[in-house]
Amino acid sequence: MIRAARAIAAAAALVVSSAMPGASSQILSFDELDGWADDDHNAALTTFLNTCTDLKDPDWRSLCAVAQNQPSGRAFFELFFRPVLIGGEDPALFTGYFEPELDGALRPDTRYRYPLYRKPPELRSGQKWFSRAEIEDQGLLRGRGLEIAWVDDPVEVFFLQIQGSGRVKLPDGSALRVGYGGANGHQYRSIGAELVRRGVYQPHQVSAQVIQNWVRRNPVDGRALLQHNPSFVFFREVGKVPSHMGPLGAMNRSITTMRTVAVDPAFTPLGAPVWIEKAGQDPLKRLMIAQDTGSAIKGAQRADIFYGTGDSAGRAAGRVRDPGRMVVLLPIERAFALAPGG
Repeated sequence: MIRAARAIAAAAALVVSSAMPGASSQILSFDELDGWADDDHNAALTTFLNTCTDLKDPDWRSLCAVAQNQPSGRAFFELFFRPVLIGGEDPALFTGYFEPELDGALRPDTRYRYPLYRKPPELRSGQKWFSRAEIEDQGLLRGRGLEIAWVDDPVEVFFLQIQGSGRVKLPDGSALRVGYGGANGHQYRSIGAELVRRGVYQPHQVSAQVIQNWVRRNPVDGRALLQHNPSFVFFREVGKVPSHMGPLGAMNRSITTMRTVAVDPAFTPLGAPVWIEKAGQDPLKRLMIAQDTGSAIKGAQRADIFYGTGDSAGRAAGRVRDPGRMVVLLPIERAFALAPGG
C-alpha cells in the first residue's frame, strides 16, 4: 500500500462529497450487517469524534455536535445513520498498512548512514523531478542540508517511503516522528509485482517481509529492484503529535489502530463510519472510520486497515489481502438521497 499521497488529501477531508461516480448504491438494515451487535460501538464513536469536528457539511456538523454527549455508540449510529452498500457488484479487497518504526540518529555515524530527506526547495508541488535511480546514483540530495535523520537500513527507508510516515527511535530512547513531505512526481511501481513478473515468486507468496528479505539477500540486484520504482518520497518532521498517539492521516489528525480505514474518497466520504466485513485467515467485523486515503486505494469496495506502529503491526498488515464487504454509514437524508429506492 502506498502511503505517499496521504497528506496531500488533507483538504479533501473538509469536503465530503456524495457523488459516487459509476457505482450502485443500496440501503441496508443494521440487521444485515454480519456481527454488528457484537462490536464495540463506543470505541468507534471515540474515533469518529476525533475527526468529525473538521467536517464542514451541515448534516455532518450537526451529527458531530450530537455525538459529543452520546452515552451509547450503538444507539447513536443506529438512530442517525443508515448503512449504504456502494459498488456492491464489485469484488472487495482489503489490505493493511502500519506506521514503521526505524532505528536512527540525528547525526550520521558508521551505523546510521542512510538519510531521510526533506523536499528540496526547487521541487514544486506536482512537478515531475528526477527518478529514484537518478537521485540515488547521482547523489542529487547529498550534502545539501536536507537530512532530517539517519537510519541503519536502506531497505527500511524504501518501505518508509511507501508507508509515507513513521517513527525513528533515537539512541537516547526518544523518538522522532516523520510524515509525508512531498514526492518527485513519478508514478509508483510495485516491486512485489516486478518479482512476480520475473518469476521469483508467485503472487500469493509476496509480502513486505518477503520482499525485504530478498533485497537484503541480494544487495546488488536488490538495489536495482528498489530503483524499479521511480517514485521517491520526501519527509517532514511532525512535532505536534505525541508519541503515544497514532500518525497523522489524510484528515491531519491522529489515526487509530484497528479503527481507522483508508478509502477512496471519490466513493466513501472522509470522516464517515464504515462497516468492515473482512474474510480471510483473520476475519474482521468492525465499525471503523474513514480517516485516510492512499494512491493505491481506488474503488468503492477497496479499503486499507491501519494496524498500528512497529514491526508486529507491520507483520500483521503485510498478511492482509482479503475479500469481503464494506458498507458506509451515511446520515439518513443523505443515504436516501443517494439510494432512494433502498
